[in-house]
Amino acid sequence: MIRADHLVKTFIRNEKKNRKSEIRAVDDISLTVKEGEIVGILGPNGAGKTTLLRMMSRLMRPTSGQVSIRIGEEEMTDEIEIKRHIGYLSNNTKLYGRLSARELLQMLGTIYGIPEQTVEERIGQIGRILSMDGFLDNRIEKLSTGQTQRASIARCLVHDPQVYIFDEPTLGLDIISSAAIIDFMKQERERGKTVLYSTHYMEEAEYLCDRIVMIHHGRIISEGTPAQLKEETKKDSLRDIFSGLVLSADGEEEQPGKRGGSER
Repeated sequence: MIRADHLVKTFIRNEKKNRKSEIRAVDDISLTVKEGEIVGILGPNGAGKTTLLRMMSRLMRPTSGQVSIRIGEEEMTDEIEIKRHIGYLSNNTKLYGRLSARELLQMLGTIYGIPEQTVEERIGQIGRILSMDGFLDNRIEKLSTGQTQRASIARCLVHDPQVYIFDEPTLGLDIISSAAIIDFMKQERERGKTVLYSTHYMEEAEYLCDRIVMIHHGRIISEGTPAQLKEETKKDSLRDIFSGLVLSADGEEEQPGKRGGSER
């Protein structure tokens, strides 16, 4: 389980004439993701999604508030141990292009202190799960966009974490690559893993996520299961719900035929 309590993150922006202003990227967000649950984070560009995920992965310190991670009955306090239980994927991860996907995973296994035989077994499992067998030994710089993304996701799996925090893992991918990632997330949920999943694809979120959290201007504007959100808003699609809530938060009226969110 991963829990955020009253998270706030502010940044200082330099403006003209040596003036500075404060930007509140995340504004008092509290959120809990349970074991065996996939929670989707939706929001327009600049809503604070990536900043929120970085704080929940303990890669970024909040200005105020705190993040706690519990594995079973034990609340984790050691930062190194916490990172052993998290698989974090950013939307702009860079990999070592001159390594093969297999060499990358072997290197990470060594960093995590995983026995060599266990690492090889994990690589075999990951290769099958993400359909990577055909390019595991190819250099990363030679891989397609979808193959590179699967290699990037694979690096988050080698240590078999209990918590996954994925920031737009299917952005720009083809249907086959996206399906492999989505199917994997569903399998991990069945194994009792905790998944926090950001996406711009409304249909993907509705299909995959147990619960949806919509954020705008750094705040949660709605939260619930897809069915609950539809019932509350009297709308049939998550895209229409998203559009209406964002426009309402901005003090605008939704225009007939105007839709928000991204489509695949």
